[in-house]
Amino acid sequence: MGSDSTSTVRLNIGGKKFYTTVDTLTQREPYSMLATMFSGWHTVCQDPEMGFVFVDRDGKHFRHILNWLRDGVVPTLKDSQFAELLREAEYYQLPGLMEEINAVLSRKEDEEDLTNELTRIDIIKCIQSEKVRFRGVKLSGLDLSKLDLSYVDFSHACLRDVFFSRANLQCAKFRNVDAEGAIFHNAILQECEFTGANLRGALLAGANLKSANLQDACLIGSSFCQADLRSAHLQNADLTNANLEGAILEGANLKGAKLSNTNLKGANLQRAYLRLVNLRDTNLEGAKLDGANLLGAIR
Repeated sequence: MGSDSTSTVRLNIGGKKFYTTVDTLTQREPYSMLATMFSGWHTVCQDPEMGFVFVDRDGKHFRHILNWLRDGVVPTLKDSQFAELLREAEYYQLPGLMEEINAVLSRKEDEEDLTNELTRIDIIKCIQSEKVRFRGVKLSGLDLSKLDLSYVDFSHACLRDVFFSRANLQCAKFRNVDAEGAIFHNAILQECEFTGANLRGALLAGANLKSANLQDACLIGSSFCQADLRSAHLQNADLTNANLEGAILEGANLKGAKLSNTNLKGANLQRAYLRLVNLRDTNLEGAKLDGANLLGAIR
């Protein structure tokens, strides 16, 4: 076989057929087994009828090998599959791919620390002490409903899909948390701090958020139906596609908030600060706007 970099190569890996080029097999990993085979310095045996070069390996992960050689992309796999791919990378002598796989596995190990093992009982034991902090911990998916978590510091924690329904979270800190999909249904969140938090798709229906600080928070697609947001701070919050039907926003500050396709039907916005806010795509049917500051608002 010649070494023309543009020539097509047909490979039969354990019975699976693949088509690629000499350039793909030799450029990214120039000292690999595949690069050596097709460098032009060696003669490789082909099927005389079909022209395929046979390699006696399982072809299950060879497409990932080719994608790595083409684009330098490491696939998203389960740990067991990464182990299988690592064995293939070792066989084909691909040090670059081996290094990337080991880096991915190392990051996974770092993330799987003890905080992943915390249970509801562990949380209950912790909150019995003073000045409880769960800063930066991973509590994803836990059921923390109906607990007294007032004044607890959850800043920078991963709270995805945590169930906080009817919990007492008064004055708790949620700065920069990732609480996507979390459920705060009917929770007490009075004076809580959610500055910079990710609450995309979170359920806060019926929650008490009086004087809560939600500045710069991502609230896209979240639900605040019938929630009490009196005097809440929502400056620069992204409420795109959020549902605030029937919510109480009396005296709330919405300066710079994004309200595209936001549902404020029947909401109480009396004395709310809506100055310069774009309300053009906002549903304000039946909303109370008495005394609201609408100077320069786009309607």
